[in-house]
Amino acid sequence: MDPTSLADAGAFLKTFAVTDEDFRRVREMGETVLPHLDEAMDRFYDWLLAQPDYAGLFARSAALVHAREAQTVYWKNFFSGVVDAGYLAERAAAGATHARIGLPLSTYFAGVSYIFHVFCGYLKTGSREAVSQMILSCGKLLHMDTALVVETYGHLLNEREMEQSRALMEMSTPVSMIWQDILLLPIVGIIDSQRSQSIMEGVLNKIATTRARVFIMDISGVAVVDSAVANHLIKITKATRLMGCESLVSGLSPAIAQTVVHLGIDTEQISTFSTLRDALEEAFRSCGLAIRQLG
Repeated sequence: MDPTSLADAGAFLKTFAVTDEDFRRVREMGETVLPHLDEAMDRFYDWLLAQPDYAGLFARSAALVHAREAQTVYWKNFFSGVVDAGYLAERAAAGATHARIGLPLSTYFAGVSYIFHVFCGYLKTGSREAVSQMILSCGKLLHMDTALVVETYGHLLNEREMEQSRALMEMSTPVSMIWQDILLLPIVGIIDSQRSQSIMEGVLNKIATTRARVFIMDISGVAVVDSAVANHLIKITKATRLMGCESLVSGLSPAIAQTVVHLGIDTEQISTFSTLRDALEEAFRSCGLAIRQLG
């Protein structure tokens, strides 16, 4: 569930069973806690600055002042007992902030636990049952806030990992023009369906922009060649052929050749060569080129 996309905050409150009675108790606790908020913030930031994860975060005093102001606003909104779409968006933004600065969630949980313990220390009046009910109601709302922060935190980290994965994929599949009309792609590592798709897209785009006539794919660095890998290679060669570009596969070691034969894979659709040199010679012939020794 994406909290920032909820048109009705009531749906999210219902998920966490936060009721009007809970809000009444939250406001009641706020009446006791908020007069001591500055003192509570002093205690919280004394604790926070002693934590290793925050050692370099507040090197500038301006950053500390900004964080404290934001934290103060947070708790004033919390104890107001009013939750709407804006409230949910603010909590999601808190999760995004923690993700961007790279703070671990364990530190966030520890901080929430510490400050809530400080707040509970101000509840010195009223019956034990009333105090217990206030703490339980605030705990429900706090759990909802924490869930919003964690969900947003995880979502942003997943997006970051996907971006890094895409970047690494692009870096690991560099298609280069090594000669006029001849493209080369050395592949190292494992070929799976995702990487195969990335290779195909990169190769076809390169063929379209360079109008290359021959594409050499060197697989001498591929860790494993099985039926799935062979099928990926066949798909890539078929796609390049549709673009009017001949595809050559080099780097077939004896072990890979035996594996391909053992699996009964049809390689008639692939032009294969044991070495990159052999593939280059074939590429030159296809382009009407020849290498001659001078002198």
